[in-house]
Parts: sequence; structure tokens; C-alpha cells
Amino acid sequence: MTHFLIFGDSITYGSWDKIGGWVQRLRAFIEEKYPEEHLIYNLGVSADTTDSLLERLEFEINNRGYERSKRRGSETIIIFQIGINDSAFMENSFWIKQERFEENIKSIIRKSKRFSKKIFFVEAIPVDENKTQPIPWDKRVTYKNKNIKEYNDVMKDVCKAENVSFIEIFDKFSKSDYKKLLEDGVHPNSEGHEKIFETVKDYLIENKII
Repeated sequence: MTHFLIFGDSITYGSWDKIGGWVQRLRAFIEEKYPEEHLIYNLGVSADTTDSLLERLEFEINNRGYERSKRRGSETIIIFQIGINDSAFMENSFWIKQERFEENIKSIIRKSKRFSKKIFFVEAIPVDENKTQPIPWDKRVTYKNKNIKEYNDVMKDVCKAENVSFIEIFDKFSKSDYKKLLEDGVHPNSEGHEKIFETVKDYLIENKII
């Protein structure tokens, strides 16, 4: 039995998608391919940043039966898609400044390695800046692709230094007509979630994880 623990924010959770987003698509694919051999937990929480993720990380892992599964010889695989909220600009500062973001990613990896050797980070996707300067539901908050890309690059560098897998997706979206893949400028619609799912699925297959 393999446990997949997938952490992130509202995009990971599957906001704006009737069937539960890219994580639910991955779950359906894995469960069809390997019936009764895998458990997939969607641990996305709306508005999550690396700060709030760090606060709940170990609690969430332990409360998904980690010790029990370890005794049974089960494998744990941890996937993260985090960072877009960290990069948000709120009034006079980023939600989570880059220096703190970098340290948080290091801490997330360090804690995760206590539970698994198979850790994956998925890039944050670009936004439609015509709708995110500011976002309609909170006029204090702005998302810009330049900032998202910089935070992705920080995460990529940390993953490389820590020998952790990094799944690139930002450029795949950017090189397509990606604004049609976004529901409200930030969150992907069903087509957008499908694109994330396909990217993650293909990466996991190519690296013989599934």
C-alpha cells in the first residue's frame, strides 16, 4: 500500500472544479490503475502559505496513519504545490517575504524527509494579471507573474540543493493560451486542472512512481 499525501492551497484543494481538481483526477487515475494498492489524501487548504503549511505538516502526516502504514511496510509519497499565496503583494509587503519563503521550503523538506524519501514540489501556475491587480475579492491583494516566477525559482533552487524532485509547469501554462484555463484569474478551471493533472501524472510515470 502506498500513501500519497498532497499538500497545498486552494488550487490543490480543487477550487472551481466540479470533480475536485487535479488531485482528484490523479486519485481517480491511480485508483483505476492500482485498485486497493494506494491511498491518496488531498490536504490542500484555501489561502495556505508556507507558514501555515509548516504549522500543520507533521500533524497531518501523523494523522493519516503514518506510523501504522510504516509498520505494515507501506510507502509514503509527499507532493506539494505551494507558493502562489506567499508571492502575493499585500499593501506594502509580500505575504511571505522571499527570504522567509526560502527558509520555509527548506524546513518543509527537512521535516518531510523524516517521513519519506520521495518528495515532489509542483510549481505555482501563472495568473491573469488583468484580473489580479488587485483580486476582486480582496482589494488589498495583488498577484503578479513576475513575483510568482521569482518564488518558483527560489523553490526550484532549494529543491535542487536538497535533491528533491521539482515538477515544472509555469512555462507550460505561459506558452499556451493559459488565461482560458483560469476561472477567476488565479484559480484554474476544469481545463486548467486537467493540464496540471496531466503534467504531474506524466512526471510520476516517467520517474516510475506510478
